[in-house]
Amino acid sequence: MTTSSSRISETLAALGYETDRLTPYIDGAFETDFAGEFRTLIDPGTGEPLIEVAYAQPSDIDRAVAAARSSFESGVWSRRRPSERGRILNRIALTLRERAAALATIETLDVGKPYSQALGDIEATARYFEFYGGFADKHGGRTVPLADHLVDFTELEPVGVSGQIIPFNYPAQNTGRGGAPALAAGCSVVLKPSPDCPLTPLLIAAIATECGVPDGVLNVVPGGVEAGSALSSHPGIDQITFTGSVATGKQVAHAAAENLTPSVLELGGKSPTIVFGDADFDLALAGVSASIFFNAGQTCAAGTRLLLESGERGDEFLRLLGEKAQALSIGAGIEDPDLGPLISGRQQERVEGYLGAATEAGGVIRAGGGRVDRPGFFIEPTIVEVPGNAHRLAQEEIFGPVLTVIRFDTLEEAVRIANDTEFGLSSYVWTRDINRALSLAKRIRAGQVNVNTFQVGTGIEIPFGGYKASGWGREKGIEGIDSYLQTKNICIGVNSELTR
Repeated sequence: MTTSSSRISETLAALGYETDRLTPYIDGAFETDFAGEFRTLIDPGTGEPLIEVAYAQPSDIDRAVAAARSSFESGVWSRRRPSERGRILNRIALTLRERAAALATIETLDVGKPYSQALGDIEATARYFEFYGGFADKHGGRTVPLADHLVDFTELEPVGVSGQIIPFNYPAQNTGRGGAPALAAGCSVVLKPSPDCPLTPLLIAAIATECGVPDGVLNVVPGGVEAGSALSSHPGIDQITFTGSVATGKQVAHAAAENLTPSVLELGGKSPTIVFGDADFDLALAGVSASIFFNAGQTCAAGTRLLLESGERGDEFLRLLGEKAQALSIGAGIEDPDLGPLISGRQQERVEGYLGAATEAGGVIRAGGGRVDRPGFFIEPTIVEVPGNAHRLAQEEIFGPVLTVIRFDTLEEAVRIANDTEFGLSSYVWTRDINRALSLAKRIRAGQVNVNTFQVGTGIEIPFGGYKASGWGREKGIEGIDSYLQTKNICIGVNSELTR
């Protein structure tokens, strides 16, 4: 019988790594001397041991920051021609595609997501390096008209050393989402992945070195709270990017502010999906189901609140959606089901706590509602209808395959409910009425509005970020490189005439 540990050992061996443990990747190599301890990762789909990974401590963060600082100050990457940086990033993209099957297998075993979704994640990661590789030599400053005897222009320079803290749900993609624009800008990076799933970030860093990124430019240090705190508060960091919970985001922002370190925060959401009775039900059913059940609901932009127009059409939509949820196949990610497990037993218990509160204050479970009776950390695809938006399940981010349904009667009520949340990350509108759609798009307080389409985890070319407690700053798209650049103004007097 093939175990999770034997499968990942075979996959790592195919990539050239004959090892049953991985260590931090610092200064162009896997560390042999580190301060932390080894911890055993668990395959979320089976509950079996997977592989041992070093759990770094603050002193490991110090070494990684020192390596990043040294590489940045040397100019070996920061002062390299942008076109050369772009070629190397494109080489990384090509290598990721060549090794996509193995990397997706590792992502599946580490995170639990279905293999086809993991394969899509590796392609998206390659696209980040490709997109920003192509953009590396296409951003620049501008000239400023002042006077005949003055030549004034701006330059865009790399901000320096970027600290990046990424979550467990999309480790490969998030490595590309922050790492690629930082490298394109000329920055050096220290990235801390989630301790639950650090494997693909470590391997991507090694691939980057193989493809020509100099030692010390991209460092990956797995670890927990101590490592994250050390990175976010480190005086050697010039910029920090964080994706995760609101509570932790506030801590990161506070620590960064102590050093006046600029930050980009992406802090999750409680995104509304508004379905009107005139919607194309075939499209809407597919989109709503994917939005909440993709990656087992562990997506910050998931459409976790279904705002459903009252009436017979709404009743019909809910019935069909329940049937669709109950028909989803469930299994370990390597089996490539429709729905995989949650990341850990801890997260499974957290989601179960919400399911226990589902019927409070008049909530009714329309589908699912419990744990799946099999090894691994599974929760049934669940739909809960609640009497109003004040219900706990309508306000708190659950981060599991749990959809909360709320009825509305008018467009004004839909707008009010959609905006009645501390979050403002994404939103989804399903209607054939373009005037209604555009009205909602302008009035919903969210960073993204998707009309008659579903978008999660892709869209490398579009800016991504939120309003309110969903954070600040933008990642992805052309805007995504802005956080890794700073503007310098240069003014030159000509014709020997002093400025008066």
